[in-house]
Amino acid sequence: MTARDVMTPNPVTVTPQASLAEVWDLMRELKIRHVPVARAGVLAGMVSDRDFSGLDVARVLTVEGAEALRKELARPVINVMSADVICVEPETGLGDVIDLLLEHKVGALPVVLPDTRELVGIVSSVDVLRALRDLVEEE
Repeated sequence: MTARDVMTPNPVTVTPQASLAEVWDLMRELKIRHVPVARAGVLAGMVSDRDFSGLDVARVLTVEGAEALRKELARPVINVMSADVICVEPETGLGDVIDLLLEHKVGALPVVLPDTRELVGIVSSVDVLRALRDLVEEE
């Protein structure tokens, strides 16, 4: 079994210029925790719900006010995304995918084509668990 077998193909992406508010709304609306950041289909970074943990909405709103919060949420996602992203290729074995998820303590890995870094999918820990459930049910 490979990354291609368990990945979510053609994941939703945002551009580096997308605002934090747009990304936050997208993640809440789609109930996802990871969003690849791409330029013309090529992986530029990854943003996760953890990247928003540094944004203390209540504190900013209480201490600095609504205008400060609007300014903070208008910042581009490139300011908080991880640019040094661990990726896998479509033919990466599922065991290697799991090892990378565990070793780097991340919840998802973008799946990219080897020569171009073109984003073709994303493998999350949920995708891995679904594949495991399917294997267990086959027994």
